[in-house]
Amino acid sequence: MALAQLAAWSATPAAGVLGGEPSQLLPAREQMAFTLGFHIILVPFGVAFTCLMLVANYRAIRHDDHEALLLAQRWSKVAAVLFAVGAVSGTVLSFEMGLLWPGLMRTYGAAYGIPFAVEGIAFFLEAIFVAIYIYGWRRLSPWAHFFTGVPVVLSGALGTAAVVAANAWMNQPDGITMRAGKVVSVDPWHVFFNGAFWFETVHMLLAAYIVAGFMVAGVYAVGMLRGRRDRYHRIGFLIPFVVAAAAMPLQIAVGDLVAREVFAHEPAKFAAIEILPQTKDHAPETLGGVLVNGNVRFGIPLPNGASLLAGFSPSTRIKGLDAIPAAVRPPARLVSIVHLCFDVMVGTAFLLLGLSIWFALGWWRRRDLPRSRWFLRAAALSGVVALVSLETGWVVTEVGRQPWTVVGLLLTRDAVARSGNLWPFFCATFMIYVGIGVGAVLALRSMHRRWAAGDAAGSDDGVELGDDVDVPYGPRVPAR
Repeated sequence: MALAQLAAWSATPAAGVLGGEPSQLLPAREQMAFTLGFHIILVPFGVAFTCLMLVANYRAIRHDDHEALLLAQRWSKVAAVLFAVGAVSGTVLSFEMGLLWPGLMRTYGAAYGIPFAVEGIAFFLEAIFVAIYIYGWRRLSPWAHFFTGVPVVLSGALGTAAVVAANAWMNQPDGITMRAGKVVSVDPWHVFFNGAFWFETVHMLLAAYIVAGFMVAGVYAVGMLRGRRDRYHRIGFLIPFVVAAAAMPLQIAVGDLVAREVFAHEPAKFAAIEILPQTKDHAPETLGGVLVNGNVRFGIPLPNGASLLAGFSPSTRIKGLDAIPAAVRPPARLVSIVHLCFDVMVGTAFLLLGLSIWFALGWWRRRDLPRSRWFLRAAALSGVVALVSLETGWVVTEVGRQPWTVVGLLLTRDAVARSGNLWPFFCATFMIYVGIGVGAVLALRSMHRRWAAGDAAGSDDGVELGDDVDVPYGPRVPAR
C-alpha cells in the first residue's frame, strides 16, 4: 500500500507539464491508490486460496487424508473472513469510480460498465457458493460438498477477469464508436475482450496463485521453523507451495510476452519501464537508476538489453520519451517510479523462481523438502516477497498509463471530480479500511488460537475446542 501511495503522489505531474491541474486530482489519486493497494492484497485469496482449499478437500476424499480434511475445513473459515473483508473494500471501490472519476463514467460508462456488470454477477455467484460450501460441512456427502466449492473458484476467476478487462480497456480501448465526443455505439464483446485482455488476465491470475500459494506456505514454514514438523504442517506447506512454484516459470514466460505487448501498443509506458529518454536502437536495459533533467542517473546499463527484450534483436528501435508529445509526456519522477517498480517486480519474480527451483531440486533428489533451515526461512518470507511483486506490478500498470485514464481518449485531469472537498471522503475511507483490516486480523488471530489450543489438547475432531457441534463448519474426523 505504501508503494501505491508513493506512486499516486508521483503520478501528479510537475507544474507546467499538463497545466491547470484541478485541486481534487491529488486526493482522488491518493484515495484510489490506497484503496486499490489494500484491496489487491485480498484478491489472491478470493481467486486462488479457495482453489488451494479444494485441492486439500480433494486429497482428503481421494486418500482418506484426515490432515488434509482439517486443512480444508480451517481454510474455508479463513476464506469466508477474507471474502467478507474483500466484499466491503470492493464495494467502496465501486462507489469511488463514480464519486472520484465522474468524467470517466459520464463519457465512457456505457463501455466501462460492461466488465463491472460481469464482475457483479461473478461476485454474487461466489458469495452464494461460498455460503453453500461452508454450510455443507457435515450436511452433504463428501463429493457433493466438494463440487459446491468448484463454482467458488470459477466465479472468483471470472470476477478477476472482468476487473482486469476494465483495466485492459483503459490501456487499449476498443469496441466503441465516438461522435462529437460522445459514445454512440458499443460492442460489448470487443469492449470486454479488448487487445490487452488476454495477456493481462493470464498475468493477473498467475500472480494470484503465486501470492496466495507463497503466503499460505509461509505461514506453515514459520510453524515448521518453530519445531512443528508434523504431517499437518507438512501438507499445509506442500499444497500451496507446489501450486505457487509450478506457476512461477509460467509467470516469467507470460511476463516476457506482456512486456513485448506493452512495447507494441503502449510506447509511453514501455519508455518509462525502460527509462529511455531518447528514441534509439541498441537500447540498453537499465538496472536501477532515476531520470534527472532528461538523463538517466545511478543506473547500470546492460548493452542492447531493452532492444533484445522488445524485438529479439539489438537493432530493434524503441520509442523514447522524446517521441511522446510534450503535452502528455509523463514527468521524470513518474518515469522513475514506474521504472524502479518494474525492476522490483522482475527482481522479486526471479527470487521466487530461484526458490521454486531450489524446492524442485530437493524434491527430485530425495522426494522431500530441502533440509536446510535456510530454505524454510526463505519460504517463510516468500509470501511477503510475492506481495511486493504484485503491488509493484500494479503500480507499473496503473501509473505507467498516466497522464491518461483511457489512453488516447481521456486525460486523468478531465476524469476527476471538479466540485466538493475529497479529503474528508479520503479520511472516512481510510478509517473504514483500517477498521475492517484490524477486524480481519483479530478474527484470524482468534481462529489461530483456537486451533492451536485444539492441537495442543490432541483433539482429533474437525470441530475446534469450544465450537458448537451444530455450527456449519468442519467434518468430524475419525480418531487417528
